[in-house]
Amino acid sequence: MSDEKSKATLLKEEIMMKGSKGVATLNAEEIKKADDFCVGYKKFLDHSPVEREAVSYTLELAKKAGFTEYDENASYNAGDKVYYVNRDKAIALAVIGKNGVKNGARLAIAHIDSPRIDLKPNPLYEDTNLALFKTHYYGGLKKYQWTALPLSLHGTVVKLDGTKVNITWGDDENESCFCVTDLLPHLAKDQVSKPLAKVFTGEDLNVLVGSRPYEDGNDEKDLVKLNVMSILNKKYGIVEGDFLSAELCLIPSFKARDIGFDASMIGGYGHDDKVCAYPALMASLDVETPEQTCVTYLTDKEETGSDGNTGMQSDFLRYFIYDLAKQDGIDGYKALSKSTCLSADVSAAYDPTYASAYEAKNSCYINEGVVISKYTGHGGKYDTSDASAEYMGKVRALLEKNNVMWQVGELGKVDMGGGGTIAKYVANMNVDVVDLGVPVLCMHAPFEIVSKIDVYMAYRAFFAFFDDKI
Repeated sequence: MSDEKSKATLLKEEIMMKGSKGVATLNAEEIKKADDFCVGYKKFLDHSPVEREAVSYTLELAKKAGFTEYDENASYNAGDKVYYVNRDKAIALAVIGKNGVKNGARLAIAHIDSPRIDLKPNPLYEDTNLALFKTHYYGGLKKYQWTALPLSLHGTVVKLDGTKVNITWGDDENESCFCVTDLLPHLAKDQVSKPLAKVFTGEDLNVLVGSRPYEDGNDEKDLVKLNVMSILNKKYGIVEGDFLSAELCLIPSFKARDIGFDASMIGGYGHDDKVCAYPALMASLDVETPEQTCVTYLTDKEETGSDGNTGMQSDFLRYFIYDLAKQDGIDGYKALSKSTCLSADVSAAYDPTYASAYEAKNSCYINEGVVISKYTGHGGKYDTSDASAEYMGKVRALLEKNNVMWQVGELGKVDMGGGGTIAKYVANMNVDVVDLGVPVLCMHAPFEIVSKIDVYMAYRAFFAFFDDKI
């Protein structure tokens, strides 16, 4: 038998795509780097469950890395590092390049909001000697997943005198937490016969917060409610009316945990989209003197359509680029039009348990690296930017050149559903953009799962994007 390869074999090796072997292609040293990188990521995840906390923790890391607050009247040189905070709920970090923004900026944009349960403006009430919060859920979630689950309260209250009070209650395992109750199986015959979307409604997401009446209440009504308000008043100095000027939400009270006997994955709340925000942030902290100015922007409101002055549809980032361009003596719109962007957002990892929802050939997979999504949206490519072939080619070349493990992926079957990212809003500013992020299992659930390898590959992708000359 000849040892020579056949003509077909040689041609196949030359022109056909090779199947990915994922993590099997990495040596022990690279895997350890991924595991070490994710130690910091888990800490970030635990410290940044909501936007304000994410901005605060990002700011802490940035200052340690030498970033200073941006001053539009200052003059900056290559290698200077600045940050710009938008209303405590979004933040831009820029590393000034050798060419500034004359040839455009390199943008990595992720969102730091996640699905959760927000309190209504007038939330606290009492019913049958139980105190509860009325809520309005935030973002796309399966409501039944948030029942019978330990929850913690996070957010900010602004009092009538303008004093700002930050509230965190329920994170510590020795501290009390909260819960949305559910109906016991013995009485759930009617409930379980309903379609899944109607088993639990938005108005059913009432959070249990107390059951003991205020002492010495005599014949007063709503003494359990009064007792809860008394506790909040003693600890935080707030009154019931202060709920009207508050941003308070309920999130899962558990911490990030390693998943699997091999501890190869991370389970936690808010991977979407902290799992892209952290690698993009770290790439900004680690890049030194790039050719083009590099900007990581961590934005808000993506889960509800990116509206509002801290969302991607705000002009905040546009004006920031314009200010940087002014220093370089060029028009802001020209700098923006020459810019390129990685929309740093997650994609749905193929789940064999629910295989019918995916198209296997165009899905992304755990442990096969960062995923590029040319488009998102839903059937008919609605609500997407659809990256150009030219830009896809540049990003492919960048990742290959820097030995970053990557894959392509769509968000499920064509007419199964779909979803959107901030890419379309970036594209509307005349910027070349494509989605690049981490595959996620259980997306939008209170407990999502990602691969440590994929998180690390996201960091390497963003760093290469900032540091590479192409």
